[in-house]
Amino acid sequence: MFAEAEADPSLSKEAFKPIEARLRVALLNAQYQRLQKAEKSLLVVVAGIDGAGKGATVNLLNEWMDPRHIKTLAYGPPEGEELERPWLWRYWKDLPAKGSTGIVFGSWYAQLLRETSRKRPNQDTIEALSAAIRRFEAMLAAEGVQIVKLWFHLSAQAQKARAERLLSSPETSWQVSPADLKVHKKYDRLRNGGQIVINHTDSGHAPWVVIPSADEQLRAARTAEAVLAAMRQRSVPRIPPSFVAHSGPARIVDRLGQLDYEARIDREDYESELGLLQGRLARAARSKKFQDRSLVLVFEGQDAAGKGGAIRRVTHALDARQFDITPVAAPNSYELSRPYLWRFWRQLPRRGRIAIFDRSWYGRVLVERVEKLARPADWRRAYAEINDFEEQLSGSGALVLKFWLAVTPDVQLERFKEREKSPFKNFKITPDDWRNRDKWKEYAAATNEMLTRTDVAHAPWHLVSANDKRYARLQVLRHIVEALENPR
Repeated sequence: MFAEAEADPSLSKEAFKPIEARLRVALLNAQYQRLQKAEKSLLVVVAGIDGAGKGATVNLLNEWMDPRHIKTLAYGPPEGEELERPWLWRYWKDLPAKGSTGIVFGSWYAQLLRETSRKRPNQDTIEALSAAIRRFEAMLAAEGVQIVKLWFHLSAQAQKARAERLLSSPETSWQVSPADLKVHKKYDRLRNGGQIVINHTDSGHAPWVVIPSADEQLRAARTAEAVLAAMRQRSVPRIPPSFVAHSGPARIVDRLGQLDYEARIDREDYESELGLLQGRLARAARSKKFQDRSLVLVFEGQDAAGKGGAIRRVTHALDARQFDITPVAAPNSYELSRPYLWRFWRQLPRRGRIAIFDRSWYGRVLVERVEKLARPADWRRAYAEINDFEEQLSGSGALVLKFWLAVTPDVQLERFKEREKSPFKNFKITPDDWRNRDKWKEYAAATNEMLTRTDVAHAPWHLVSANDKRYARLQVLRHIVEALENPR
């Protein structure tokens, strides 16, 4: 794997000049063509042996191309709010738009590389991190993100000689980091660790390319050629089934049909219990114990099922500085230029805070499925992607609760007519609401499959009969309070 790079091949300056001229023109042309089409984004992941000239080469790429459309994404050890969210959060939130290029330093490989380079690496940790990375990259690729991963490599002798040469001059000594100086002593461990990483995560849709790095001319040429090849690639390679999260056969249960839609509560009992539950919620959300957790609330349901009213009864008990409500509509052009989960990753709460989603990422398997806005392969893939997303939330300390507020067709019709007559509510009714009633069965089938495939212990669905709004609001509050008072 590293044989050529460790032979430290070189390219003379004379031979490099025409190659440089050709590559600069080709890279610029390819970059502008991608910007014009805006069909895919490109992520160039930079990794390899410390002191191999990675930074200098990336600076050169910015010089050879138009840097206005290149976003260099550099990450050090996680700190601050990064520690309060899933570890992939900081990479998700920075994904570039279609047509643009991102160059990633300190990528999602940092943790895996540290583990594989230890004296006694933990094999279970390596397998778990590798699997998480493969799922992450497969989803990005399926959503139109091209990934090319560059491993900069050279022999131990060449790495040491380069560091000494740079240190000998005040003009270049700044390029040598403390990590560069330690490489020689642990070169074999770093080399073997890199080999394990590449073997575990190389794929057609996210390939590793080894860049011989002892000679700066050859290093620059090989890097530019790898990036140019990725830019010229017309489509993302087919993703093998082994890399794609998918859902197998399952028995779909009609859970919507099993609800007791006759459930009611009278006004006096409602007012009494509402105050008690809101008080418990206020105490739980302000408790010291909750400061180490976060809460993610997802509200879905048929149109006019009372999601907004239920949310208001929840927020009435909370400090307005503690929560954020994200109303989810059809994605705009800015959001469509990135993978569909991107806009939700950006709204994840820090510890001690609450994120409330009025509709959510489940639109991929509901409205996008029924209205044929997503290909069958995309929404079928989404069940496992969503489960993976929510598992990451739970793993980082978030409590994830999902509510489906359900009404019967006749109750929905009554509420639609009421909205049309009310000057305070007629803004809520749209032509789409009426049109969706014609697809009641299709939406019910999509909902029941969604519930079957995504109702999991770490992110449970709570089905709530909402023909009676008061009953539904109390049920929602009760589930939230119980989860906060008795967290898993």
